[in-house]
Formats: sequence, structure tokens, C-alpha cells
Amino acid sequence: MDLINNLSLGFGVAFTLQNLLYAFVGCLLGTLIGVLPGIGPVATIAMLLPATYGLPPVAALIMLAGIYYGAQYGGSTTAILVNLPGESSSVVTVIDGYQMARKGRAGPALAAAGLGSFFAGCVGTLILAAFAPPLTELALNFGPAEYFSLMIVGLIGAVVLASGSLIKALAMILLGLLLGLVGTDVNSGVARFSFDIPELTDGIGFITIAMGVFGYGEIISNLSQPEENREVFTGKVEGIMPTMADLKNMVPAVLRGTALGSALGILPGGGALLSSFAAYTIEKKTKLRPGEVPFGQGNIRGVAAPESANNAGSQTSFIPLLTLGIPPNAVMALMVGAMTIHNIQPGPQVMTSNPELFWGLIASMWIGNLMLVILNLPMIGIWIKLLTVPYRWLFPAIVLFCAIGVYSTNNNSFDIWMVAIFGFVGYVFIKLGCEPAPLLLGLILGPMMEEYLRRALLISRGDWSVFVTRPLSASLLAVAVVLLLIVLLPSIKAKREEAFVED
Repeated sequence: MDLINNLSLGFGVAFTLQNLLYAFVGCLLGTLIGVLPGIGPVATIAMLLPATYGLPPVAALIMLAGIYYGAQYGGSTTAILVNLPGESSSVVTVIDGYQMARKGRAGPALAAAGLGSFFAGCVGTLILAAFAPPLTELALNFGPAEYFSLMIVGLIGAVVLASGSLIKALAMILLGLLLGLVGTDVNSGVARFSFDIPELTDGIGFITIAMGVFGYGEIISNLSQPEENREVFTGKVEGIMPTMADLKNMVPAVLRGTALGSALGILPGGGALLSSFAAYTIEKKTKLRPGEVPFGQGNIRGVAAPESANNAGSQTSFIPLLTLGIPPNAVMALMVGAMTIHNIQPGPQVMTSNPELFWGLIASMWIGNLMLVILNLPMIGIWIKLLTVPYRWLFPAIVLFCAIGVYSTNNNSFDIWMVAIFGFVGYVFIKLGCEPAPLLLGLILGPMMEEYLRRALLISRGDWSVFVTRPLSASLLAVAVVLLLIVLLPSIKAKREEAFVED
């Protein structure tokens, strides 16, 4: 009964005219910018975060959540139509989605992505609503030692689940932790690593790094490609709905992808990216039906499963954010930033002190998912028109939009130069094959880890054994050690590398 009462409170908040409008605006903006080449949810939210400053906290978070899954939808649109994943979790959608588009079946491919994402989003939201309260009860038992240990698990989880080289993922996290040290020390008031630059005494802005590394970095990377390598979709989309045969193949794939994404989304460092890779790997291992198109040649399961998984994963990744205050991935780290801007301390107290915000946000996810299906399926033609705009006109608009966004956060031109510098850093990361998402996790968790470490040691009067004598903290550290051992085992390492390599 409590769940029904809480959801009715949430829908009461979400169904106000103001919040419905902001949910729609978030979904529309997210899809619109998510469709643009090289811009995913992280860059989209980073760019549009300043637009929410003047809004009430509930409306701001509802709009940002709409931007998040709007950008996820937009990323799958570019993956299918232009062979260009709008964001990292759409990488595997490219493999079969674009082949379907080339065969004149872009409509069913986009419909499979949209309907699979809608179903998975609804299930993910239901899991979030059901599991958030008991997890919040558990989180109230957390002290500084437990939070520190939990963040250790989060950072190791990010290393374990990052695609590509383990060494590179570890280096990215360490760089993020180091960048988090820049600024004034809270306890002593001494400026650290500011190099006598006054603007650095407040630290390096999270939005500055996110926009630079993800937004500008991707733009520089795209511009470095020869123009003929940027494919433009010119075909017509006819017949949006999948056939009965498509539906028979799709439904089991959507169910498998949803179950997998819901579980993996909760894990630190997992979320949408790992979910989509794992779902595609499972579909490839599943036997083909008679007459079914092979994978890599336009199999609809290769679109439906990863899209369902990444949407379910993106919904359940809100669980650790809302219950523990720990961002499991880069997008949730941005949501922490947004909550902090609006004077909301992420963690278990959000549900008790601000139930309208907590349940209103959960209810708005259902509404947002429904809006996205209505938005995306009939408006496919408009997105195709947008993709035909030459990139030489598109990228200056994106650069300008980013610059205006970052300037408006502090009204400081220094931030624009910092974004430009981190843009080149982001391009270097792309060239070196380094995944920048762990850097953002390190940056957001670093200062929090330092704060909880100091608090734990102050309470225990400098006794480091506090981390292993408290049962909950010791259990979390044991999980971290197990994760580390698992990833160092040669057989697991080989399997992990295989999961991130596509034929």
C-alpha cells in the first residue's frame, strides 16, 4: 500500500501543468541535441544544465531526467540512420541498425528501438519505485566509514566495467581524483594546486570539464575526419511499424535486454553502456530462428535488445543516486551537480525530507518515456532533415552553445578558456583510446571520499581500523577486494576483453 500511496503522491506532483511542460521540454531538447553527431547524454546535460538554474528543484530535475533519456533515444536515431552512434551506449545499435536502414527498413529499426526503450524504461522505473525505499532504510545506517568504503567500491567498479584497457581506466580515475584536489582545502583554508591562479582557488568546475572533454573533444575528433567519411542518410523511411515476424523476434530480445539492463544499471560504473554491450553479446549467443537475418546484416534483435538494455540501465542507475547519494556513472554525477546547485543533498534523506521531489521524479520517468515514444516515431522525418545539415554549419553552433552555457554558470570568461583546453585534452583521450567517463566519476567522488575519510578518522581519533571493525564498511571493502581479484584473474580478463570486442 505504501508503494501505491507514494506513487500517487509522485503522479500528483508530475501531472501539474508546469512539470508536464518541463518534462516535455527536457525530452524534446534531449532528443534534438542527442540526434546531433558526437553529442551524448553527458555533453547534452552539461550544456543544458545552466538552463535549469532558475527553475524550482523538482521541475529542474524532471527536465534533466527528460534530457537524459531523450538523448539516449536521439543517440539510437543517429546510430540507425547515419551509422554514427550519438552516444557510447548506442555503439552496438550501429551494427545491425544501420544495416536495416540500408535495406530500407529504418522504420522498423527505429520503432524497435523506441518501443523496446519504452517497455524497458517502464520496467526500470517500477524497479526503482519498489527497491528505493528499502535501500534508503539501509542507507540510514551508513556513517562516514561506510560511505568511504562504498565510494571505493564505486571507483573499482568503474575500472572493472570500463570498456578497453584496465590501465587506461585506472589512469582516468586517478586523473579525476587529482583534478578533484584542485581548489581550497575545506579544513585548513589553504589553496591546493591552484598555481597562483585566482580562478582555480574554487576548483575546476565539473561542467567545464564535462563540456570540454565530451562536447568539444568529440567536435575536434569529428573535424579531424575527412568529410567524405561522414555518411549522410538520404534514404526514405517508409513503413514505421515492425511486421509480425519482427515482433516475434523482438519480444524475447526486449525481455532479456530489460532484465539484464535493470540488474547492471544498479552497479557502479555500469549503467547503459555495459548493459547494451552485454545484451548484444547474449543475443549473438542465442540461436537464430529459421529464416532470421544473421547478426551484423540487419537483425532486428541486434537493435531491440541493446536499446532495451541501455534504457533499463539508465533508469535503474538512479537507484544508487537517490538512495545512497552515490553517482554510478558520469550522467548521474552530473545529476549530483544539479541537485547540489539547487541545495539538495543527494542521499537517503532526500526521500524523507523531500518526498515530493523523490516520488515526483520517479513518476515523471513514466510520463517522459511515453512522451518520447510519441515524439520519436511520428517525427522521424524531422530528425532526418536535421542530419542533412552540413557539419561545417552544425559544429560552430554547438561550440557557441557550449560557450554560452559554461559562461552563464559563473559569468566568467576564464571558464570558456578552460573548456577549450579540456576540449583538446578530450581529443587526446580519444586518440589514445582512453574512456573519459571514469575521469568524471573520479572528479565527483574524489572530494566526497576525502571528506568522508577525514570525518571517519576524526570520529575514530585517527584509528584506521574503523574501516574494518564496522561490519558494513568491512563488507563493502571485501566486495571491492573481490572485484579487484576478479578483474585480475587471467580467464576473467580474457572474457571481459572479448565482451567489448565486436565481430
